Amino acid sequence: MRTFYPSDSFSKESHLNSLNPQSWLQVERGKLSSSASSSAPLCRESFIKVPEPQILPHYKPLDYVEVLAQIHEELESCSLQERSSLYLLQYQVFRGLGETKLGQRSLRSAWQEATTVHEKVVFGSWLRYEKQGEEVIAELLSSCGKYSEEFVPLDIASCSAVTSASSPEAASVKAKRSISRNVVFKIGEERVACDRKRFASLSAPFHAMLYGSFTESLLDEIDMSENHVSPSAMRVVRDFSVASVLIGVSKNLLLEVLVFANKFCCERLKDACDRELACLVSSMECAIELMDFALEESSPILSASCLQVFLYELPESLTDERVVEALTRVNRSQVSTMAGKASFSLYSCLTEVSMRLDPRSDRTLSFLEKVVDFAENDRQRVLGFHRLGCTRLLRKEYREAEEAFETAFNLGHVYSATGLARIGYIQGHKLWGYEKLTSVISSVSPPLGWMYQERSLYCEGDKKLEDLEKATELDPTLTYPYMYRAVKLMSEQNAEAALEEINRILGFKLALECLEIRFCLYLGMDDYEAALRDIQAALTLCPDYRMFDGKVAARQLRTLVYEHVESWTTADCWMQLYEKWSNVDDIGSLSVIYQMLEADACKGVLYFRQSLLLLRLKCPEAAMRSLQLAREHASSDHERLVYEGWILYDTGHCEEGLQKAKESIRIKRSFEAYFLQAYALAESSLDPSSSSTVVSLLEDALKCPSDRLRKGQALNNLGSVYVDCEKLDLAADCYINALKVRHTRAHQGLARVHFLRNDKAAAYEEMTRLIEKAQNNASAYEKRSEYCDRELAKSDLEMVTRLDPLRVYPYRYRAAVLMDSRKEAEAIEELSRAIAFKADLHLLHLRAAFHEHNGDVSSALRDCRAALSVDPNHQEMLELHSRVNSHEP
Repeated sequence: MRTFYPSDSFSKESHLNSLNPQSWLQVERGKLSSSASSSAPLCRESFIKVPEPQILPHYKPLDYVEVLAQIHEELESCSLQERSSLYLLQYQVFRGLGETKLGQRSLRSAWQEATTVHEKVVFGSWLRYEKQGEEVIAELLSSCGKYSEEFVPLDIASCSAVTSASSPEAASVKAKRSISRNVVFKIGEERVACDRKRFASLSAPFHAMLYGSFTESLLDEIDMSENHVSPSAMRVVRDFSVASVLIGVSKNLLLEVLVFANKFCCERLKDACDRELACLVSSMECAIELMDFALEESSPILSASCLQVFLYELPESLTDERVVEALTRVNRSQVSTMAGKASFSLYSCLTEVSMRLDPRSDRTLSFLEKVVDFAENDRQRVLGFHRLGCTRLLRKEYREAEEAFETAFNLGHVYSATGLARIGYIQGHKLWGYEKLTSVISSVSPPLGWMYQERSLYCEGDKKLEDLEKATELDPTLTYPYMYRAVKLMSEQNAEAALEEINRILGFKLALECLEIRFCLYLGMDDYEAALRDIQAALTLCPDYRMFDGKVAARQLRTLVYEHVESWTTADCWMQLYEKWSNVDDIGSLSVIYQMLEADACKGVLYFRQSLLLLRLKCPEAAMRSLQLAREHASSDHERLVYEGWILYDTGHCEEGLQKAKESIRIKRSFEAYFLQAYALAESSLDPSSSSTVVSLLEDALKCPSDRLRKGQALNNLGSVYVDCEKLDLAADCYINALKVRHTRAHQGLARVHFLRNDKAAAYEEMTRLIEKAQNNASAYEKRSEYCDRELAKSDLEMVTRLDPLRVYPYRYRAAVLMDSRKEAEAIEELSRAIAFKADLHLLHLRAAFHEHNGDVSSALRDCRAALSVDPNHQEMLELHSRVNSHEP
């Protein structure tokens, strides 16, 4: 056991300067002398640092339920023009809650509800950016004859309303003499003959020139040489005056005609040029070239087309200084030309992308200043100023950061107090930071976890630990308290307690920073195998992950640690995978698969297994990336079709997923193709008769070659179908056979069979066996609670909440028990405890029902509206909302 020296979270400059992992890396490579090697333990231990929690650049209202309900209420009654902005606000709320998929759905709603071309461009491009990597889904859908509009650029010219300027009437002016029908415009030595009446109809200035009291109205030839227009351009204008269309005109000539149209107020001509030029914007270089011209000439269609190219290529386009300059060095009038009423939305999108690239950059700062400039209400200003404060703080512009945070705080964004407290500490006012957070805590009921976490940074000893415990109690998803406690325990020579502490959060939240801490703890204990497991799991989640505040590539450390563990053959790897999968050790399984992929094994199959594990670990984005890699590395067409089917199924396109499975079977009968078809059909079909088809498909799957891991899963699924069909003996046989190949989760199915046979004790015992075998066993405790009396159930569900506080059933169960005992206030408090850190439909639904039962219509309506923000189509929630809404006075 080595001695650890965890730093205080605010060691300022020394915080990272003391970190020198390179010296340890040299030790491990054998590049240092023996005297240097003797100091390696101290160096290894000193790099376990707990970085201070980040001030999140998000909108984090005190009561997100209230804000979501307000947005939903406004959406019920607002004008069509306001809906996109409200969905953008909803997106920002979900972003602050870490609900990525819900945020994307809000963006999609903003795009669908857009009433202007500019909104369509901004929200469509933003949605495309948020879903980058998912373009393959649109490709796969098109291969099934289904087309998605989400990733398709808008034809802006055809979507924009045509300018219909009224033509001046020549007959309204009485001429003093007969006016010739034609007029000739002289340009240098060339002459362009035009129809006087048609040319005059182009604009009021030309009408006045040719029919008014100007001298030119008396002339048959007018010299236009001083008006900076070429004869070719004049002929284009003449042709347009006759035909009202521009056909086959070159780009340069269109630009010249557009300038002419602007100068002489020819609105129809300008609009036609604008549209023709917009159709020519086909590349980034072209868009960059034309954007300045479009803004200078106030051409909305051309500028919107250039903007769409910029946005369509996010985030890469923001690395081009010319693009950034075009988007930042613009005045309000030019922004209005480019983005119309979507100006705030545009710069919110650009800020989002830029902050993910580099929150400290001048580019990010410029975009944020635009967000503030174009904010139309306090809620928009709150977000702008808070984010501006975050960027200023990262840039160490403390005075400006303080002003921004202060503005956001005064507008009601209490979370911005974190920024004010940090700046106070940096300026030497640690006590002020503590008092600021104390004031916030005392003024809010109930307080939130982040408040205690933040206050812990400004105190020491027992006070710090008390605040961190309170933070975890109020919001168990916050990672900093676990990391701090783990490293502190390690510094006290209590390695087992340190690991137990960090494992508490890794049991339900696979956070990279927590894996990094545990990796360092294992290194300090010289447990290289465990350290390798964690760093390989981290690299699975993020292949480019860098450790120690970005100073060292995780891949580099992985290579060094790998030298200290026993090498495995391919057979060893499969045995290890089988062992860990059977023990429901998902992180261990991920690590083994990573190692097998490094050895260049059958990558398609392994990436597919990896995706299954990542889904179980609640990492859907990483799972989709692995599934796409499986598709790319498929060894055959029939294998590729299976992975394509899973991609479609996992993204909600069940029918198309089934289609891919059938295509695969037509090429070659395989376990995975039959399994996919059976799984998709079982999950999607409401027809009871489909059960026999599912059984037949799973039986076909089991006849095909596969390994025991997958066959165990198929047997387990087959057992579930038999249970649904009330064929309990057949179900029991399936589960028992699954257990024979060590598919551990089959204990749960067998327990269900025992329960349906009225043998509750046997069901309880079966689940106990699963709990004893599975490393990740929160769900097993939850299921076991169904097979015992109330006191044992309560004990099991308390264990579930300790192991995985994000599982909502225990809160609902305890709340229901309290409600049955007529303890209404305690029941609502139990639900509120979880709702504070998890936006869950079922929790909100139950709390709304409790409020309705208590006669609290306004609170019930609030929860109904917030729940419908989470799932707008939930039928039971819609019915409750309708019922409660009818009671509102």
